[in-house]
Amino acid sequence: MREFDVPEFYRSPIISQLKEIRKTLDPKKKDFTPTKLDFGPVRFLIARHFGFCFGVENAIERAYKALEENPGKRIYFLSEMIHNPLVNSDLQSRGIRFILDTHGKQLIEWNEITSDDLVIIPAFGTTLETKQLLAEKGVTTDEYNTTCPFVERVWKMSKKLGDKDYTIVIHGKSNHEETRATFSHAAQEGPAVIVKNLEETKLLEEYIRGNKNSDEFYNDFAGKYSKGFQPDVHLRKIGVVNQTTMLASETKEIAAYIKSVVEELYGENNKAFADTRDSLCYATNDNQSATYGLLQEGADLAIVVGGYNSSNTTHLVELCEEKCSTYFVSGKEKLKSTDTIQHFDWRKKEEVHSVNFLPKKEKVDIILTSGASCPDSTVEAVLRSLLAFFPDTRSVEDVLKEVKDLYAEKDELI
Repeated sequence: MREFDVPEFYRSPIISQLKEIRKTLDPKKKDFTPTKLDFGPVRFLIARHFGFCFGVENAIERAYKALEENPGKRIYFLSEMIHNPLVNSDLQSRGIRFILDTHGKQLIEWNEITSDDLVIIPAFGTTLETKQLLAEKGVTTDEYNTTCPFVERVWKMSKKLGDKDYTIVIHGKSNHEETRATFSHAAQEGPAVIVKNLEETKLLEEYIRGNKNSDEFYNDFAGKYSKGFQPDVHLRKIGVVNQTTMLASETKEIAAYIKSVVEELYGENNKAFADTRDSLCYATNDNQSATYGLLQEGADLAIVVGGYNSSNTTHLVELCEEKCSTYFVSGKEKLKSTDTIQHFDWRKKEEVHSVNFLPKKEKVDIILTSGASCPDSTVEAVLRSLLAFFPDTRSVEDVLKEVKDLYAEKDELI
C-alpha cells in the first residue's frame, strides 16, 4: 500500500516501531492479538490496528499539499476534513477555513465563495447538490478532492443497486457528513432510505410487510427518505449499503434481518434482496477486529483516543464498554491526575469527570487504542501521561527492546 507524505508531528517514534514490528511479522493481518508493553506497575495492551487509515492519510497529504502549492490563495474545506480536533485546528491555524460545521450548519455564506477560491472536499465526500452549487460558481474541486476511495466504493455499489431497480437502504447516522453524501448519491440512482440501527430496521419492516400506511412512514422516517419515495411500491426489492464507519456486526445484523423479511414475503428465489455484503472500509474492519482481540485479554480499564464526533472511534468505545470501564479522551490534557480524568460521554454528548479511574493495585492493565482519524503522536502523548502517574516504571527503551526481541523470536519460529 502506498506511503503518504504526512507531517512528522503526527507520527510517533513508539507507535511507529510497534506497528512496523507487527506488520513485518503479520503482513496479511491475520493476528488481532494486542501488543503488550510491560512497564512494571502498569501494562498497556495496544491494539493491533488503530490510528490513521488510508483515506485519512490521503486527505492529510492533499490538504497540506494544497497549502504548499497555493500560497496567498483563499482555501476552504467544505467541513471538517476529518473528525479530529488536532488536525482540524492545525489546518485552521495555517489559514484553511470551514464552510460548514460537522452537522451541516453554514459557517461561511456561499455568496462569499468565488471562482478564485480553492474549495476542498473532505474525506467524507459531499452531496451532489453541493458539487453542483460549486460548479455553478466556477469552483473546481477535482485536484485536491480528498474523498475517501472506500466512501466512493459505497456510491458505486449504490449505483449497481439502482441500475437493477433495488431500493437502497443505508445503514448510517443521518446527520453524519458521509451518510448525507451517500444518501445524495444513492437517491440519484434509485429510491433510498436511511436506518440508524436494528430498532429503526424493525420499524421499516412494518412498511415492508404493509402493516403501516404511507402517511405514518413519512413521519417515522422524516428527512431519511428520497424524493418521491412510496413505501408500498419501493420496499419490494432491497439492497443494503452502509456508512463506512458503522459497527460491522450491526450492519450484518440489519442486512440479515431485512433479507429474512423479504425472503419470507417473496421467496428465496425472487431476488427481492441484493446480497451486497457490508461496505465497511478495511480500516474500520481492522480496528473493530483488533478491539475484539483486545477485549479477549481482559484489562482493568480502556482508554480510547480520538475526536468526540468521530463515528468509528465512538464505536470502539461502545465495544470496550461491554468489557471494562472505558474513557473516551481527545488528548493527554484530559488526564488531570492519578485520581481524575475528563472524558466524553457519547450517549449524553458531553464531557464528564471521573475520579479514582486508576485502580489501586500492584499492576494495572490498560487497553489503549484510537480511531482512524487520530494521530499516533496523540496516542503516544496519552501513553506517556499515563506512565507519569506510576512510580518506578521501566524505561520506554527497555520495554520496546523487549517487544522487539519477543517478536523476533516469534519470527524465527514461523
